[in-house]
Amino acid sequence: MILVSRFLVPKGYSGIALFPFVFVRHASSRFDAQFVNHEKIHLRQQLELLVLPFFVWYMVEFLVRFAQYRHWRLAYRNISFEREAYANESNLIYLKVRSFWNFLKFL
Repeated sequence: MILVSRFLVPKGYSGIALFPFVFVRHASSRFDAQFVNHEKIHLRQQLELLVLPFFVWYMVEFLVRFAQYRHWRLAYRNISFEREAYANESNLIYLKVRSFWNFLKFL
C-alpha cells in the first residue's frame, strides 16, 4: 500500500519503504513505475529479513559505508540493499525472477 506523507519521508528523499507500506513525499510518485519497483524491492528485502533485522543491518552497513567513504550520499548509495534496488528498479519483472537474499550479491 502506497501512502502520501511529507512528514515520514526524510528530507532529500522521495519515499521510504516501511513494511508493509511505502510512504511517498509527493502523490505523483505513486504512478512512477520505476520508483515503485525500487520501493517494492525494499519491501521484499525487509520481508526476507523479518523486518527488524533489515533495519538493523541497513543502519550498521550505512555506518560502515559512511566510515569508508566519508560522504552521506555515497554511503547511502553503496548499501547492499540500495545497490540491488537501484540496479534493478527499471526491470519491472525483477521481483518475479529474483532469488532469495539476492542483496548479498551486492555486498
